[in-house]
Amino acid sequence: MIQVTWKIKHVLVSVVFLLILLLIFFAKYNSKHNAAQKTGQYLYKKFVFNDEIEYNKQLLQEASDRIQELEKKILALESQVPKSYPDVKFLNYLSRKRILITGGAGFVGSHLVDRLMLQGHEVIVADNFFTGRKRNVEHWIGHENFELIHHDIVNPLFIEVDEIYHLASPASPPHYMYNPVKTIKTNTLGTINMLGLARRLNARILIASTSEVYGDPDIHPQPETYWGHVNPIGPRACYDEGKRVSETLTYAYAKQENMQVRVARIFNTYGPRMHMNDGRVVSNFILQALQNDVITVYGSGDQTRSFQYVSDLVDGLVALMGSNYTQPINLGNPVEHSIIEFASIIKGLVGGRSKIKHLAQVEDDPQRRRPDITRAKKYLNWEPKVDLNAGLHKTVNYFKHELHRFKHSQRNKFLPEKP
Repeated sequence: MIQVTWKIKHVLVSVVFLLILLLIFFAKYNSKHNAAQKTGQYLYKKFVFNDEIEYNKQLLQEASDRIQELEKKILALESQVPKSYPDVKFLNYLSRKRILITGGAGFVGSHLVDRLMLQGHEVIVADNFFTGRKRNVEHWIGHENFELIHHDIVNPLFIEVDEIYHLASPASPPHYMYNPVKTIKTNTLGTINMLGLARRLNARILIASTSEVYGDPDIHPQPETYWGHVNPIGPRACYDEGKRVSETLTYAYAKQENMQVRVARIFNTYGPRMHMNDGRVVSNFILQALQNDVITVYGSGDQTRSFQYVSDLVDGLVALMGSNYTQPINLGNPVEHSIIEFASIIKGLVGGRSKIKHLAQVEDDPQRRRPDITRAKKYLNWEPKVDLNAGLHKTVNYFKHELHRFKHSQRNKFLPEKP
């Protein structure tokens, strides 16, 4: 009985031992299997990840190659249509100036750009394009001496220049009356910003003022010593008083900061690149005559104006900037014409079937306007040279082209003339 019991125990121990061995073996097998399985999954994922990286690299390389091809094509196309510029004079670094013109894409400003560029200077134009147009200066875009900045000078501008021509401001009644507060800001805050820039750089600055500071004058012709007769709350006051404050600011800065300032009081000016709808006498009469519309004269037509061609004005501005004279100077044509006479001149020059019609007089419209240019003759050796008929002929041709221009993309056909 004891032997049987011992044998059973021996068998049970053997079975348990075998079971333990089997469990150990099974555990090791599962461990190796799981490890192999995980290794396989890792290798698979690594392979897939590497494959995606290679594919993305290939796409990036293809895109880079494509971009390089397009750049080459663009360069090839640009080389086929070379940009040509008017011939400019070469100035060495001692003679060449870096000049800022605010409002340089406008009527007068663009002609001043032409003059200074042709003289060989570096010109920077700052314009918000309210009345200015890129077409007026497009023939200089890309030139190494020219830079165009889209900027409203009501906000400060920080650049390095030697001279500043501050021309920025709407100048025709419809434009400056469109936003009177903005007009005042341009002529006050804008002037402060430009005077501050000139003070920081110790640069000479020319302020473009206007004959409107004289208002409806009691003295005829108007000398620079005349203080004016202006309605401070009338419809034109935003421009008239804005320019008067601009002059006050200029001389306050000059006295307090010992600055080099110049002030030009500009009278009626006409010529190519005038805004088509600026509402002034010359543009109104020419457009109406060319389109055989009624030529509208406000009031009796006996009120007088004097008209200077734009190239004469540019001559005066450049001469004033280069002079040592610091007091205001009238720049205008002393030859006086009545409005009705001027309408007849343009009608005869253009031809057509237009009739002259009188409308109600505009509020605060000056009755007489004629500059006394004694100072300009004495200190600048300047006076207008272009005959009225010659200037009007060029202006009429420009307006004819503008009327036939149906697409904005057509180029500006009026290129600068060498002085």
